[in-house]
Amino acid sequence: MPSSRLVRTSTLTAAALCAGLLAAPQHAAATDDGVRIHDVQGNTRISPLLGERVGDVPGIVTAVREFGSARGFWLQDRRPDGDPATSEAVYVHTGGETPDVEAGDELRLDGTVAEYYPGGKEAGGQSVTQLTEPEWTVRSQGNSLPAAHRLDARTVPTRYAPQAEGGSIEDRRLRPGRYALDRYESLEGMRVAVTNTRVVGPTSAYDDLWVTTDPRQHPTPRGGTLYGSYAHHNSARLKVSSLLDADLHPFPQADVGDVLGGRTEGPLDYEQFGGYTLRATSMGRHHSGGLERERTREHRPDELSVATYNVENLSPATPREKFARLAEGLVENLASPDIVTLEEAQDDSGPEDDGTVSAAETLDALTAAVREAGGPAYEWRQIDPEDNADGGQPGGNIRVAFLFDPERVSFTDRPGGDATTPVRVEEADGAPRLSVSPGRIAPQDDAWEASRKPLAGEFVFRGRTVFVVANHFSSKGGGDLDGDQPMEGRSQPPARHSEPQRIEQARLVNEFAAQVRKVDRNAAVVAGGDFNDFPFSPALDALRTDAALTSPMDALPANERYGYVFNGNSQTLDHLLTSPGAGAADYDIVHLNAEFADQSSDHDPSVVRLRPRR
Repeated sequence: MPSSRLVRTSTLTAAALCAGLLAAPQHAAATDDGVRIHDVQGNTRISPLLGERVGDVPGIVTAVREFGSARGFWLQDRRPDGDPATSEAVYVHTGGETPDVEAGDELRLDGTVAEYYPGGKEAGGQSVTQLTEPEWTVRSQGNSLPAAHRLDARTVPTRYAPQAEGGSIEDRRLRPGRYALDRYESLEGMRVAVTNTRVVGPTSAYDDLWVTTDPRQHPTPRGGTLYGSYAHHNSARLKVSSLLDADLHPFPQADVGDVLGGRTEGPLDYEQFGGYTLRATSMGRHHSGGLERERTREHRPDELSVATYNVENLSPATPREKFARLAEGLVENLASPDIVTLEEAQDDSGPEDDGTVSAAETLDALTAAVREAGGPAYEWRQIDPEDNADGGQPGGNIRVAFLFDPERVSFTDRPGGDATTPVRVEEADGAPRLSVSPGRIAPQDDAWEASRKPLAGEFVFRGRTVFVVANHFSSKGGGDLDGDQPMEGRSQPPARHSEPQRIEQARLVNEFAAQVRKVDRNAAVVAGGDFNDFPFSPALDALRTDAALTSPMDALPANERYGYVFNGNSQTLDHLLTSPGAGAADYDIVHLNAEFADQSSDHDPSVVRLRPRR
């Protein structure tokens, strides 16, 4: 006999509505008894019943979210309508209260139809159709769950999304057989499954990972999925998190190339960071792929080795273990480069916003850790920024810096460089020289607003002057207002709002290299760092204008050009560019962080070995 218990849950507060709901209820009149979940979902991304109170909607509880401020459960209809564009499931939002239901419960439910934008509508993502202010009756318990829809190369299209010329695709009728985002949206809330799937994004600190539903889609040699152009979004990427009890079912600590064997299944959700996400109620068994951290070869005596490494918000507040691991990476994996352009060194008080701008303690701690690891007695050079002027973590005052091995190279110190004084290229006896060394490139130009300023330095290697520029361009950010629109968002193609600033930054660095080469066409210039953009981007094109700088990375096989993994896409943000006068270049991206759950930074370092022309 059906259960007679009636459960009423709390309604959403006004604050919760403001946080992400498209609309509060417009009226409370129940609709006809014939309303089913596919009627609520409709065949676009926005419910045709938005704001209406619907009544006596049938379904089976398939999963319960018992944590966080957005608790609730997924309800799925056992009688689909046969239209592949309409989802047969919906999320029932109970706010901060844990719902008194279990998977397998058959319900009849009243609720108000709403659209929830994770992170708020301004974040640029898609909405989740929900039923809010729910009231329900449990009719029976212990029912079998609807079969999970299998996601694989056959069911997920390779085309990523319909195009709306930068506008919203919310009102477009879903075409799940043509576009991956439409396929996922047509399954919103429904039980889905992946089988024997490869990990393409390692487990994060938030206990989630990325898998691929098509192992043949742009694979890297180490098991990832390559993001090689704006046209290749890699539709098979899918985020996985867990609804299981973490004490009984710890989330797998997986690296790229590992496999979740068997079936991983659960409702398909959408979240701010990553978009469509499989909330696992059953997790496949983790099988390690045995991925190993790479080591580059040692440089030869006549080779100048220059590396770039984003050390991710390093400060004296950072655990000593991270300093030790970074040092080990520099010594063992990077073979103690002659010069390192370092990004994200924070000031001596770390994220504490107390007016401190010096980073001497940070850099001393890192160079001491390198010596303890058996590496060279690196010296460092940098310029303190103005307080809170260069972006990054508030109070952290991240900046770029040079490390160098004085046994292999010497640094030409010329005083006068500070946070606001621009470095100039001068001519002395027919050769280029810097007015200040180290010095900042055009630090007061609007292109560097709230962004790190490039640091130029003059080095000497085996009697040859080499000009090195350390860079950390402005970030891509997120959302419609602050940065680039998300790839998986409602605007297609997504606008790259942050790009114009990086293009201007690139032009300034290119102009600096051109000024050096104007004095000496055979001058050796190296520009390294986290440029926060891709090899195929307009910003990198601007850096390479008139061949003042070139990308030796291009000599690598295309599927090996990556050093960062974001949302399951293996991609390149860090670069080392060289002038023709820098000579033949041997380039290596040393994979020791980005593909691993256990990482000392979210970036892989890169190294280029040069024989500067005389």
